[in-house]
Amino acid sequence: MKHEIHIGQLICSKLKENGRSISWLAKKVYCDRSNLRKMLKNNHVYCELLLRISIVLDYDFFAHYSSLIHNK
Repeated sequence: MKHEIHIGQLICSKLKENGRSISWLAKKVYCDRSNLRKMLKNNHVYCELLLRISIVLDYDFFAHYSSLIHNK
């Protein structure tokens, strides 16, 4: 059973929806811009960073993963 959630794309979509840039987000979550950009492209976001991003963007990105558990 393989489910793919490209969390990087979801974050970028939310940024675009809010009229914000990756540079803006990097400053808000205290992360290097180039590292954040790589993570979003490669779809690797650590849990703690995803939590900070969720708080800054006021959006529960973890819900996408939770829905996979609840909708088996």
